[in-house]
Amino acid sequence: MLRRAAAAGPADSRGPGGLVSETLRVNPIACTAHGICAELVPEVIALDPWGYPIVKPGELTDELLGHARRAVASCPALALALEKGRM
Repeated sequence: MLRRAAAAGPADSRGPGGLVSETLRVNPIACTAHGICAELVPEVIALDPWGYPIVKPGELTDELLGHARRAVASCPALALALEKGRM
């Protein structure tokens, strides 16, 4: 799972100085192993021997976050998601 940390803004309900992360998640039940995600963001997603995605651990950089959003939008099975949460 890759996460991106960002400082919370003044309008953020989590309070001053809180951190917000975005985590790339794969729904293994919905995934049909097209492999498009791994082609769009190979720095984040590898494929197992059967073609199913494995999300590499670490934090998402700003550049990788953009690519991850594109992969989420391009997934034909809607099996990828970026989830926001508190670190």
